[in-house]
Amino acid sequence: MDRAKVAALAEERLDWRFKALPEAAHGLTAAQYLALGPTLDQLPTPLLTLDQGALDHNLRTMADWCAAAGVQLAPHGKTTMAPALWQAQLDAGAWGITLATPAQLRVARAFGVRRLLLANALLDPAGLRWIRAELDADPGFEFTCWADSPAVVARMQEAVPDGERPVDVLVELGGPGGRTGARDLDTALATARAIAAAPGLRLAGLGGYEGALAHDAGPAGLATVEHYLDQLVRLHALLHRERLTDGRAPMLLSAGGSAYFDQVARVLGAVPDTVTVLRSGAYLIHDSGFYQGISPLARGGGARALRTAMHGWARVVSRPEPALALLDGGKRDFPYDEGLPTVQRGRSGRPLTGRVTALNDQHAFLRDSPAELGEVVRLGLSHPCTAFDKWNLIPVLDDADAPEPRVVDLVRTFF
Repeated sequence: MDRAKVAALAEERLDWRFKALPEAAHGLTAAQYLALGPTLDQLPTPLLTLDQGALDHNLRTMADWCAAAGVQLAPHGKTTMAPALWQAQLDAGAWGITLATPAQLRVARAFGVRRLLLANALLDPAGLRWIRAELDADPGFEFTCWADSPAVVARMQEAVPDGERPVDVLVELGGPGGRTGARDLDTALATARAIAAAPGLRLAGLGGYEGALAHDAGPAGLATVEHYLDQLVRLHALLHRERLTDGRAPMLLSAGGSAYFDQVARVLGAVPDTVTVLRSGAYLIHDSGFYQGISPLARGGGARALRTAMHGWARVVSRPEPALALLDGGKRDFPYDEGLPTVQRGRSGRPLTGRVTALNDQHAFLRDSPAELGEVVRLGLSHPCTAFDKWNLIPVLDDADAPEPRVVDLVRTFF
């Protein structure tokens, strides 16, 4: 990445755009504000924070795991859309950054990311022409996207008929009830043939997403993932038999979200003369809900288990009934698609009980809790992908469990 551009984020002036910060920060740069030594109790609610110790732990844990498994990692950058966190992942050994849309690609290129994987088909003609221009202008830039049918390949070829460098494309294999991706091996093989025959494109390998086919770590879910990965291996054998690749580089085999990457590494990593690229995105932040229960690096527990690096903070603003408290954080502040926030403790460290039973736009319904009027409650959150998109600036605490956490960084996001 372009480190100077990432570092320049520290010189951005803080103002009313950033709901995570108090008025006292307005007019200062991010670096100037941090130099004041702000603490958690000086920040407004509602609030999303990150934990520096957990971030460091998760970064090292996943990097070590991938190295031991012999696979590469292109973390899905859409999870955070935070260039500073992408840089940390690349510095830890990530092969590249995965993204999903042309707009996200433009953010990555603005910060100088040199290797990008688009886990999607790119059919927007303007987006394809822009990528073609980026490839032609920068010999060090590498880009790969997906296609799941000969029709997709034809549309791509119309937009980029030629150029100094072809656009690398992975054949995407899907599955019944999944998202995109060829639904059978015949269609996938026909797609590979079409890519190989297209002058402006280059067949670079195979890709897919097993996480769309299973949603738990039970025997049935794991068996579904295993069958899907076996189909990817079969498809690779068909491409190899027909000698469809140009032979200039090993084929890429890319799968692996944040739930089943251990299976992906075991099955795809055993295919000879290929490079297996995982795209896990949630590992860096992890959570206290969905991924806590399904991630391979959480299910086993132990010292190397991932740790949640995000917390929500909300204040009790009403106690209209004996068993009901209303918090000042809701759907516009915290994720709720993979489970509602959970009560962890008070900001002061005092243990708290209770259940969040519903969220409105700006309120959480907290029931059966001793939380007092004005008290700030720490919340466990589920699903980092739909937490980060609600915040354009996220304070990083030195230790969210400390009696008086200090703000040691500010993470800028670009959604």
